[in-house]
Amino acid sequence: MTAQSRRILTEAMALPPMDRTELVEQLLASFDLPARAEIDAAWSTEVEERLRAFERRDLVTGIPLD
Repeated sequence: MTAQSRRILTEAMALPPMDRTELVEQLLASFDLPARAEIDAAWSTEVEERLRAFERRDLVTGIPLD
């Protein structure tokens, strides 16, 4: 890792968690991986299915934070 990369990493680690998350997303998106669209679509489908199952409350139940 170059000195510039180490400096950027140090600065990035000082960011709030949500900012770091967005930074990671942007960096990963910059690679323009061919399978990225397929992976994003698969995750979107999975999230929608999990949400529907939770809303029906027949397959998935929530656990209180307490």
